[in-house]
Amino acid sequence: MDRLHAMQVFTTVAETGSFSRAANALHLSAPAATRAVAALESVVGTRLFTRTTRSVVLTEAGRRYYDDCKRILAELAEAEAAAAGSYSLPQGELSVTAPVLFGEMYVLPVVTAFLDQHPRVTARTVFVDRVTNLVDEGLDVAIRIGELPDSSQSAIRVGEVTRVICAAPSYLEAHGEPLTPEDLIRHRLLVSTGSSMPVEWRFGGTHAVSLKPALTCNTTRATVLAAVDGFGITRRLSYQVAPDVAAGRLRIILPGFQEPPLPVHVIHTEGRRAAAKVRAFVDFAVEQLRRNPAIRG
Repeated sequence: MDRLHAMQVFTTVAETGSFSRAANALHLSAPAATRAVAALESVVGTRLFTRTTRSVVLTEAGRRYYDDCKRILAELAEAEAAAAGSYSLPQGELSVTAPVLFGEMYVLPVVTAFLDQHPRVTARTVFVDRVTNLVDEGLDVAIRIGELPDSSQSAIRVGEVTRVICAAPSYLEAHGEPLTPEDLIRHRLLVSTGSSMPVEWRFGGTHAVSLKPALTCNTTRATVLAAVDGFGITRRLSYQVAPDVAAGRLRIILPGFQEPPLPVHVIHTEGRRAAAKVRAFVDFAVEQLRRNPAIRG
């Protein structure tokens, strides 16, 4: 019996939940897939699947053995890739995740510039406003904003951002500029949340003010556009309004009441064992993002 081949058949059956689907995926006949798993069960001395007419489900021993097989097969693939040179030459698909607006404004240009330098690499971006699981979702690199929990992931700090309150000069000229957080109660406020109920803005980490928004949008960019248009005051992360502040379309107010800054990190999971495409991109992204004035800390 080819043990590695049998392990590959076994893991594919476990992942597809079907001998026939596994056989199709591996270009085998269904009886050949069944024989491979049966031979493996004979070697390990226990049943790996509970079989019914409708389903194929891992036994408890099968679940443990599946984890071991996946690790062994992954290490074998890694060794073969290293021998073939993919761990020394950037190539293959690179997947990068970041918050939506940050990804569109600052990460996408980094990705495309990297691809220009490495024609054997393709890329997939996943810009979502949630914390992704790199391993479970098959992602290589993440750019994260905020404090990181303790983990085994490699993290490199590239800068920081702050929450700022801003409005268009035309709005401030028409309605006056708030001098304290409590002054905001008398102004039109723009927020991007799932609720138009009163929201709480915190200042300096301990001071909080409950506010009723005049306009609630379901996207960050919509609140920025409304603020630029002179409708009201919004509170955003500094990078989200950096181009508008630099161009004079928005002005930061209440600067003495800002909360502590939030760090920006580039993270990945493989450390020194990462493929060349990941190592090369992380080095490139760190250099590019650290030079970006919108997040320079």
